[in-house]
Amino acid sequence: MAASLFLADPEATRALGSRLGALLRAGDLVLLTGELGAGKTTLAQGIAEGLDVRGPVTSPTFVIARVHPGLSGGPDLVHVDAYRLGGLEELDALDLDASLEECVTVVEWGHGLAEGLAEDHLEVFLEGVEHRTARLEAAGYRWAAVVEELTAS
Repeated sequence: MAASLFLADPEATRALGSRLGALLRAGDLVLLTGELGAGKTTLAQGIAEGLDVRGPVTSPTFVIARVHPGLSGGPDLVHVDAYRLGGLEELDALDLDASLEECVTVVEWGHGLAEGLAEDHLEVFLEGVEHRTARLEAAGYRWAAVVEELTAS
C-alpha cells in the first residue's frame, strides 16, 4: 500500500513523525528517503517525540548510528544515517539486526540498502524543501494499517 501526504512546512513534517512514532513498536524498521534538506532528520525528530526517547535527535551523519533510550517504558530508537556507507558490507558491520527486534530502527538514506533488514518495513519518500510531499510505502500487512491510520486524519 502507498499513500501521499502534503506537508506545508517543517512543523508538519515533525508532526507526521510524532504521529508515526506513537504507532511504532519494537522491531519496526522505517526508511527515510529524500534529497538533502527534504526533511529526513526533521521527520526522525518527530518520530523520537512520538516514541518518547531521550534526545536531542540530530543527524547521525558522522557517527553513522545513535541509540536514543526510551524514557517511558517504550522501545529505544536506533537512528542511522546510511549516507556515508559504501554498501551492504558496511551496513552489516553496524550489526543493526542484533538489536532490531527490541528497538525501533530508523534509517536515513536507507533506500536500496537497508530494506533487507526486515521483510516488513515502512519507507517514507520525502520530496521538496519548503513544501514537502511524503509518500508512504508499506511493505507488509502491519504497515498497510499504519499508512491507513496516518492518512485518515
